Amino acid sequence: MNKLNITETVLRDGNQSLIATRLKIEDMMPILDVMDKVGYNSMEVWGGATFDTCLRYLNEDPWERLRKIRKKVKNTKLQMLLRGQNILGYKHYPDDIVEKFIKKSVENGIDIIRTFDALNDPRNLKTSIDAIKKSGAHCQCAISYTTSKIHNIEYYTNLIKELEKMGADSICIKDMAGILLPDIAYNLISKVKEKINIPIQLHTHCTSGIAAMTYMKAIEAGVDVVDTAISPFSGGTSQPPTESLALAMENTNRPTGLNISYLSEIAEYFKDIKKKYISRGLLNSKIMEVQPKTLTYQVPGGMLSNLLSQLKTQNAEDKFEEVLKEIPSVREDLGYPPLVTPLSQMVGTQSVFNVLTGVRYKVIPKEIKDYVRGLYGKSPAPIDENIREKIIGKDKVITVRPADLIEPGFDKAKKECESFCNSEEDVLSYVLFPVVAKAFLEKKNVDYRCIDVIT
Repeated sequence: MNKLNITETVLRDGNQSLIATRLKIEDMMPILDVMDKVGYNSMEVWGGATFDTCLRYLNEDPWERLRKIRKKVKNTKLQMLLRGQNILGYKHYPDDIVEKFIKKSVENGIDIIRTFDALNDPRNLKTSIDAIKKSGAHCQCAISYTTSKIHNIEYYTNLIKELEKMGADSICIKDMAGILLPDIAYNLISKVKEKINIPIQLHTHCTSGIAAMTYMKAIEAGVDVVDTAISPFSGGTSQPPTESLALAMENTNRPTGLNISYLSEIAEYFKDIKKKYISRGLLNSKIMEVQPKTLTYQVPGGMLSNLLSQLKTQNAEDKFEEVLKEIPSVREDLGYPPLVTPLSQMVGTQSVFNVLTGVRYKVIPKEIKDYVRGLYGKSPAPIDENIREKIIGKDKVITVRPADLIEPGFDKAKKECESFCNSEEDVLSYVLFPVVAKAFLEKKNVDYRCIDVIT
């Protein structure tokens, strides 16, 4: 029997998708012992938006969170999501900082790093791939799945083959918007399986209502691992439920081998946790609605909630549908970038401006201008000359790897923050999120030093 492996996402993407990554470490710790016994292929616990949210909203040190989880989880591999050259931020960082961040992530407990680039530009993954391999961790390269006139099975197969040659230990098809149709999943995975010799993992979201169907066809095609979330934090804009898939596959030729009794215990625990966060107003009911229009607009769940928030602050919630209709047009204008962080936020914000001002590209954020200049990497399709000129005028477009233009930054940052940073991890927090990290670290480390002096 060819076992179907499972990555559990409740500690990262499951709660990121439903409650904006607000799950606190104190609500994770009591159940970690049980989760460690289930038999997961891995548990996704870090990366994505967790780092920013810990510092900005939860008053937690993200590094300390990782160390606490690692201390409790002895048998299961811990996994994180990395945005390639963007690390966990929203811009390109120097190579030395990417390398240092990966080294420290592994030292603090990460076993598997899933690295992706928002534009599927392999140049933006080279440094992270090399650093992950050097650290001894498992390097999983993810492709950001999207559809357009250029994004077809041949495009993805060639991209995956290139990533395998660059050193990937496994590949993840990252369907952040939940738009991968079942038949396409079957054909894509079947084709990729013929061409490469490393495992294939599939990550999707339930936003459009097709995720479970897509997983079943992917399993038929021989996918090695899929991402699921324990049932209280599944569905909506999250992943399909772990227990349901495990039970469905139990008496087939692709069993998961997960301990159903432990899964039930974990689900009961997270039911109470979910109630607590609902009572705090952290779960918007809209997030749990099936959104078939996602298949047209290709808007990931996190982007949906972000758009709603933007429009709410402008007292323009009635423009939501209009903004959704504008997103595919902006995306086409910009060369069909996949809607994944940071491009999803950028395309969404531009669409909001286009609708609220009533004039397309009257207001253009700096990030969109930088993208058109090539500072995020190569657009999947060429950007029309008229659109380019409308956005950046006669400015030149770079063709080199964007990070080649960035000077090393770790030593400089270390000097800047030496008064409130106690470790290299602190410096990295400051580099990624200077304002929020400084406020957090000044309080944390000053308090710590005061205690140290007293004792």
